Order: sequence, then structure tokens, then C-alpha cells
Amino acid sequence: MDVLTALQSDPYSFSKTRKSNLLRRIKNRDCKICVLGLGYVGLPLTLSLVDAGFSVLGFDTDRMKTKALKAGRATIESIEDAKIAHALQIELLEVTSELSDLSLQDVYIICVPTPLSSHREPDLQFVIAAAEAIAQNLSGDQLVIMESTTYPGTTSEIVKPILESSGLVSDLDFFLAYSPEREDPGNAIASVQTVPKVVGGETKTAQDLAVALYRQVTTPVPVSSTATAEAVKLAENVFRSVNIALVNELKTVFDAMGIDTWEVIDAAKTKPFGYMPFYPGPGVGGHCIPVDPQYLSWKAREFELATDIIDAADRINRSMPNYVVSKLAEELDQRFGHGLCDSHILIVGTAYKPNISDIRESPALKLIDCLERRGALVDFHDPLVGEIKRTDLRDGKCKTLQSVELTESLLNSMNAVVVVTDHSEIAWQSITDHAKLIIDTRGVFSRLAIRDQKIVKA
Repeated sequence: MDVLTALQSDPYSFSKTRKSNLLRRIKNRDCKICVLGLGYVGLPLTLSLVDAGFSVLGFDTDRMKTKALKAGRATIESIEDAKIAHALQIELLEVTSELSDLSLQDVYIICVPTPLSSHREPDLQFVIAAAEAIAQNLSGDQLVIMESTTYPGTTSEIVKPILESSGLVSDLDFFLAYSPEREDPGNAIASVQTVPKVVGGETKTAQDLAVALYRQVTTPVPVSSTATAEAVKLAENVFRSVNIALVNELKTVFDAMGIDTWEVIDAAKTKPFGYMPFYPGPGVGGHCIPVDPQYLSWKAREFELATDIIDAADRINRSMPNYVVSKLAEELDQRFGHGLCDSHILIVGTAYKPNISDIRESPALKLIDCLERRGALVDFHDPLVGEIKRTDLRDGKCKTLQSVELTESLLNSMNAVVVVTDHSEIAWQSITDHAKLIIDTRGVFSRLAIRDQKIVKA
């Protein structure tokens, strides 16, 4: 029996050979890896792979970003320029925005955004575009891994058919897996290397290859399927969303009772079992908590199932900016006999979490909209965010707000200051000394042991 006849009788013997060849290249770290999407997920992963000795091609459609990276400049504040420069210098990192550069790669890893549409439904346009780009470059013996957060079934139902439109077949010509990202921007302790990596394969062969790859960087945690791995990520973020909503609701109740919610939480967390501290705020931001649970709710409707707790948590968290604005209006009225209309309000911190510059889904954006709808004049100060581009709700025109310098005269001129993000480099004592009214949505001044009648927790 000749080789061709043997392959025709048992095509998967060829697949085994492909797996063996790719597995060997992965273990020897001489395979070429392409990471599509160089944001808060893709760039740290890229550098971790480089640190492990892999040659990595980083792809992003944002030409300003790729231009900066090519010049050795980091595009995320938690990554030092020297890290990028070193990866380029040792010639293990290339960066491109050209689709034509994506050929001849052994592994493709998709790390693109998965936002919500204007109707709060999954928007997979970036995943689809990435899969189509990979499909044009599939030639066999390749591993494709999805890391972008999505609903269970996306890898099998959306990505796989696009890849197979190339004429190649999953588990015969190429291998497909899903491994959810677990990035925590600004967290110096949690990194790609220190956080275990959940891995699910479209088949056992695909899982073996993906596990072998991630084992070079971190600790893989194999699960039974891509859908299970997709569900793991959503379960993690639903857990956070629900618990944050719980403390946000408790805040409104305890506030009505004259009880300090932050004091309650700090005391409760001394219990060494059965309790985990979550903290209230002006809403939730970032890609994960405001977005990911809605991917699961949307998918659940396909099975005619309700996600009551998830949906209630989403409503509570999205209502918090309005709660803060109401609290501010109440304090302005009671203290100064002045309404929100024509009041000058300073938002302190616009990023969705401390010590990063990411404003995606930040509650600060909704707060600004709410305040302007009520007729307030709004400025913001953020040492990490230079400007905010947004659409003015009153006239529909594009508007750019610039961060203002936090000076004594500025603080004296404001009717109130609303603390939204507690960056460590903000001059909190200066705010205490010179602001007329401070609405603290993060419990900053309690942690700093600063007491003043002008400080109101909200």
C-alpha cells in the first residue's frame, strides 16, 4: 500500500503526524506564534511568550499602536518601554498592521475585543475579522487559539466554520482551542506567568497542543471542551458582577440607615471563612464586568432560560451613577441651597480602576453625561487620562474634554468634587483642604483616615 492510499484509508493518521510535528516545535520553542490584538490581553501574552523563548508576531489594526511598539514604546502603562525594546532587540518580537504578514505562522492566538452592541448584544465583529484573516493564511499543521471573552459555543459555532471556509478541516489539517484570558490590568502580582490558564480544545488533540504551549509559560488547567472553557470565564466575571451589585445595593440601604458601608465591610472581612470582601462604587467599568455577563444572558435566551440574578446585578450596577448624582444634588441643596444646574463639578479619576488609563465602560463617562443632562458644568482631573472624546448629549456634537490641573484655585472654584477613581498619585490632602464638598464613591478618605464634614460617602 503506497502512502497516498494509506492516507485515503485513514486520513487521521496524517493528522497525528501533523500533531507530532507541531508538538515537537512547541516543546522546542522553535514555532512561530502570531498574537492578533495587542491590547491589555494580547500585549502581556506576547511578552510572556517572548520571555519563554518563542518568536512572536504581534498584529493590531491600530497603526498608531504598532508604530509606537516598533519604536520600543509600550502602549500599556503597566509595561515598561525597556521590555518592548528588549524583545525587539533580541529579534523575538515583530509588530505589524499588515494582513499580508500573517502567513507562515504555526500558532495563531486571537486576543481581540468583544464589546456589546448599542442594543447590549454580543458584538463579534473583531473576532470574525481575526478568524477571516487567519483563514486566509491557514496551510496545515497549525494551532488556532481563541482568548477573547465570549459566550459558550463561539469557538465551535463561529470561529471554526470561518477557518474551515479555507478548505481545511479542524482536527485534520489544523487544531482549534479556547483559553480565556485572565488579565488584571494594574495588578503587579497577577501576571500571565503566575495565573493558571484554563484550556479547552475542540478535540483532545487540539487540547494537548494548546496545553503544551501554555505549559511553556504558566500552569495549564485542562477542561473538557471549548464551550466549558468559555463558560469558565463568564462564571468568573458573573461572580464579581453579582457580588459588586450586592454591596452597591447594601450601600444604598445602609446609607439610608446612617451606617458606613465601608466600615461594615472592613469589619466583616475579619471573619476567616464564609465571606469575601467586595466594595461598592459609582458603577462598574472595564471590559469584563459590565460586558461579559450579558454574553451569557444573551446566550441563555436561546435556550428560553432567564438569568434573573445576572440581570438584576447588571441593573443595580448600571444604576449607581444616577445614585451618585442624586446624592450630589441632595448635598448641594441641603448645604448651599444650590441645584445641579449651572453648578461646576470636578470629576476626580476617569479610568475604570486605579492606576491605569483604561476608560472603557468607565462609570465616570456616565456620570459626566448624567451631570450635563442636569445642566451642570463638568471638568475632570486624571493623572493617567489626558483627554476624553465623547458625544455631547445636548447637541450631538463630538466633544473632547481635557484633564485639568489639580490646583488650589481650581478646587476653590468648584461647587463639588466627585471622586470616581482612586489613583495613588492624586493629591487627596489638597482636595480635602480646598474643596467645598467632596462626594467620595470609593471610600478613599476613610482608608486615609481623613475626617472632614465636607466629605460625603456615596
